[in-house]
Amino acid sequence: MSYTAPLEDMLFDIEHLARIEQLAQIPGFEDAGLETARAVLQECAKFSEGVLSPLNAEGDKNPSVWKDGAVTTPPGFRDALRRYVEGGWQGLQHPTGYGGQGLPKTIGAACIEMCNSANLGFALCPLLTDGAIEALLTAGSDALKAIYLEKLVSGRWSGTMNLTEPQAGSDLALVRTRAEPRPDGSYGIFGSKIFITYGEHDLTENIVHLVLARVAGAPEGVKGISLFVCPKFLVGQDGSLGARNDVYCAGIEHKLGIRASPTAVLQFGAGMVAGAVPGAVGYLVGQENRGLEYMFIMMNAARYAVGLQGIAISERAYQKAVQYARERVQGRPVDGSSQASVAIIEHPDVQRMLMTMRATVEGCRAMACVTAAAFDTAQHHPDAQLRKQSQALHEFLVPLVKGYSTETSLELTSLGLQVHGGMGFIEETGAAQYLRDARILPIYEGTTAIQANDLVGRKTARDGGQTVRAIAAQIEATEAELLASATPAARSMARRLCAARQALLDVVEFVLGTIQTDPQAVFAGSVPYLMLAGNVLAGWQLARSLLVAQDLLRQGRDEAFMRAKIATAQFYAEHILVKAPGLRDSIVEGAGSVRALAPQAF
Repeated sequence: MSYTAPLEDMLFDIEHLARIEQLAQIPGFEDAGLETARAVLQECAKFSEGVLSPLNAEGDKNPSVWKDGAVTTPPGFRDALRRYVEGGWQGLQHPTGYGGQGLPKTIGAACIEMCNSANLGFALCPLLTDGAIEALLTAGSDALKAIYLEKLVSGRWSGTMNLTEPQAGSDLALVRTRAEPRPDGSYGIFGSKIFITYGEHDLTENIVHLVLARVAGAPEGVKGISLFVCPKFLVGQDGSLGARNDVYCAGIEHKLGIRASPTAVLQFGAGMVAGAVPGAVGYLVGQENRGLEYMFIMMNAARYAVGLQGIAISERAYQKAVQYARERVQGRPVDGSSQASVAIIEHPDVQRMLMTMRATVEGCRAMACVTAAAFDTAQHHPDAQLRKQSQALHEFLVPLVKGYSTETSLELTSLGLQVHGGMGFIEETGAAQYLRDARILPIYEGTTAIQANDLVGRKTARDGGQTVRAIAAQIEATEAELLASATPAARSMARRLCAARQALLDVVEFVLGTIQTDPQAVFAGSVPYLMLAGNVLAGWQLARSLLVAQDLLRQGRDEAFMRAKIATAQFYAEHILVKAPGLRDSIVEGAGSVRALAPQAF
């Protein structure tokens, strides 16, 4: 099935919710207004639709293959990455000083979504490279930046993130990989890492591994972890490639989904690479024992991108479901309006499923777009106070973009199968791939519970709820605008948004009032809190969209699109936002039943 980039919706969000023309007033972004966004997105759409999408099903059927330490990626992937590099897509939102285009993340995020909708397995490679670039930009020495960044930004080299070990999943305090200082200033890296996305492949000249490891004598726990650059091929001071480093791929995982993407088991310093000097050579990033701090830079960039993946795969599933529903003729209308069978898109329950998919995708996309704009403002705006406020907003939103968008992707890709009926369960139709691919998204780069714990601890309790209350005040202002507009759709949205906002504030009060006395009760509801907050914030953005669409409709602008935007927002209010009070009840009143059974009783 072909993919069509939802350019109109993306540009609506970029123009009216992220307010790209205001971002273009920030020094450095002067040439990054709406027309630039439109031109870039149109070109990315052509690449995603014409180059990446046709390879998607092929990569699922003929996944990456491991043999004798080497990985061969699916047919067509090498040429696709070559064209990706030639198009300058890897450097889109990275600094011009290292060969990037320096565009706002607000534009880059839409391109990331398109690439992942077109081919999730392929897009994972540049996604991890983006994270490595962010980490080196923030914490790398001038020497490391000079050697690695230009090649990474160009896409000629790829990057990886090496955290997980067999005994240490999300608990990085258990990391055992060790780093031994050497006289020349480098380190010997020794240990095993698992679940390393694109840890070995044949797409780029070099692979730059960012590895967490412990230096001898380091403190126990996460305070004793350092970060190292450990390339597949050693690199000279002039950037030339040298001998193979002692980094060996011992195999790749056989996975439920994203089969095209090789998920590697890597052995560092095991002496298994033919011709390599035993002991993997690594270079310290920043200071010893601050590795987790630096890795979180990379991880937060990746978490946001994984949220975009959730939106992307949901959009792909939605498009396929709509196409099938238009073509599949089955059943007569329940109102007797036709004696002949009709396309299933005429049936109310199919319409409900499609509207659920559409509304959730548009809400999550809008939330992600606003999050990107907050990042751009926080990083680049000359006003220090505005930077601080935007940083707080961005940090609050990241776990919502990651957690809510990926959790809902499971529901939406499953609904896509339901629309197909029995045909959806058949691999040949292609709908099942999206559900299989989506299943990893709430797990990697930190499970939903990890995102939720972050939301509770760092994003709510640490500032006494200041950020979330400030957001709630903005939501309340939107409610007033909705009531003032007085249309049926706006009134409906205002009523549901008000109830959802109050539910959110009730939970915030519960968290703040309970976390010191009974933290178990708070964390029993941490994931429902994240889902509630994600629902409300996505709904808020659709409420803003509704107001804009009403104004543009009055001006005679694109009537069909604006009416659809209004209808979609109203559906979200009446079918999705209404879940917020129920979540509030389960969080505030249901902690006891979560912990009612002793562990041995399960």
